[in-house]
Amino acid sequence: MKELDYPFDSKYIIKKKKSLKRQLLAADTGYIDKKIAVLGGSTTHDIAAILEIFLLNFGIRPQIYECEYNKYWEDVMFDNPELAGFAPDIIYFHTTNRNIRFPEIGMSEEDVKGMLDNDYGKFCAMWEKAGSTYHCPIIQNNFEFPAYRILGNSECVNVAGSVNYVNSLNERFAGYARCHKDFYIEDIQYLSASYGLDAWADPLYWHMYKYALSMEAIPTLAYSVACIIKSIYGKNKKVLTLDLDNTLWGGVVGDDGADNLAIGQETSMGQVYSEFQEYVRRHKDIGVILTVDSKNDHENAIAGLEHPDSILHPDDFVVIKANWEPKSRNLADTAAELNLLPESFVFVDDNPAEREIISAQIPGVAVPDIGEVENYIRSIDHAGYFEVTNLSADDAKRNEMYKANAQRAALEATFSDYGQYLDSLEMTGIVRNFEPVFLDRISQLTNKSNQFNLTTRRYSRADIEKVSGSDEYIDIYGKLIDKFGDNGVVSVVIGHRNKDVLDIDLWIMSCRVLKRDMEYAMMDELVRQSREAGLSRIIGYYYPTAKNNMVRDFYAGMGFNKVSEDAEGNTTWEYDLTKEYVNKNTHITISR
Repeated sequence: MKELDYPFDSKYIIKKKKSLKRQLLAADTGYIDKKIAVLGGSTTHDIAAILEIFLLNFGIRPQIYECEYNKYWEDVMFDNPELAGFAPDIIYFHTTNRNIRFPEIGMSEEDVKGMLDNDYGKFCAMWEKAGSTYHCPIIQNNFEFPAYRILGNSECVNVAGSVNYVNSLNERFAGYARCHKDFYIEDIQYLSASYGLDAWADPLYWHMYKYALSMEAIPTLAYSVACIIKSIYGKNKKVLTLDLDNTLWGGVVGDDGADNLAIGQETSMGQVYSEFQEYVRRHKDIGVILTVDSKNDHENAIAGLEHPDSILHPDDFVVIKANWEPKSRNLADTAAELNLLPESFVFVDDNPAEREIISAQIPGVAVPDIGEVENYIRSIDHAGYFEVTNLSADDAKRNEMYKANAQRAALEATFSDYGQYLDSLEMTGIVRNFEPVFLDRISQLTNKSNQFNLTTRRYSRADIEKVSGSDEYIDIYGKLIDKFGDNGVVSVVIGHRNKDVLDIDLWIMSCRVLKRDMEYAMMDELVRQSREAGLSRIIGYYYPTAKNNMVRDFYAGMGFNKVSEDAEGNTTWEYDLTKEYVNKNTHITISR
């Protein structure tokens, strides 16, 4: 919904929150349902209401529990039965500097450290209790700066200064987050500074309504929390698609020539474009795929990217579409080549007409209104398209993985026999039960896979740990390597044992390894482990969404028999483990 895209109108959202919610619910395009507990040290009613709207816009339909005013500690530490019955999927602790004490001026360093130990210890005990009780991700605010400074600029230096105290406590919170999986900091210190501290912490709202921030700042806070949650559940964007002329550099390369483009340190405008290119380049480090979609002769586009002052070069991009086709067609073709849905893309173009065409013709693509070049970075960054909650080794290699896929596609075109092509890839697969080193990637894959996802279930790191450590489950991951490179963990199967039956809870695979025999390798191992466990049947389920039609008949291809189908297209399949089984994978050498 355009009204909820950054930059949004906070007053409009506050005024229209009920009608916005109705519109979003009426346009249900396949929400995932999650239970969010909002445990606040201040009034949270409007925070929860607006958080719900942003989550709906991200494809997540939340059920929200709110604690009573300032009862966040008691709800967790004294096992509130209402919260226990709610069984949250995520807990969001909304606390602010209104919930801590500041040192008195003149206090000794030892006394201030004692206060820090006490405050941190209280929060730490609460997080530990919540984690051990609910086994779900936790989001915790750090603290905004105080509204006033008795010591002036010395507040950040003096051991008893309130600014120094906030910084010290925030660093301890950050240290905890670095050492604990499924624990995330919402950085309201940054949000409030970016918003403007005086406007953020308007004392009127605290004294009148016990809101720790102004009403108009609530959408900014809620949007930030929503970005963390959508990242946890795999709703991030994956691709940054960029125009060239007046987007990555100043000028039109076809008219001005590559030598005359505004880029580099010689002019102020050149510096602005260089800063934007550096910002774009750094997205590769977090696994964002970079592509080009430009109306240009291909040779001119390459010449611009090879400019000696250009930070981005042709090999930084997985796909370069520089031609005179409509940009909407180029973007759709790029999505098809990458085996990604259009909703995975962010399209960045200085031309408002091109942006409007993409918005109208390819629903789901994020099309930020980037404004003037000096605002490009802020417009993209504040929108939170690529919010990082888990950074795996595979993320840093993602561009290279997709480039290798392009090499595989080129090789495939030289073969008339597909089996010979698969053999030429010299594939090696690792198919094993979950291992600690891959748990982050496994959780990440369960939340990112939408097309090859039979049951559409999502798992947090804590969920994966629970599965991995239990005899009630059979859990398998698949890793694929070939002569072009390591694809990483690309497939996951989870099934729970029910007497002599294995019920498949999850079967997913990355679309970048479709039709490479990996699905067969997973089936072979699933059958082997199920038989070793003494099971007689495997039951599989397919729940249709707007995105996973490609696996509608997957179980039939694996030799399952359909046993039921309802009016919504949900199907149940059965595989008889007592019958003879011949391994289906013939092209991958498997290591167990």
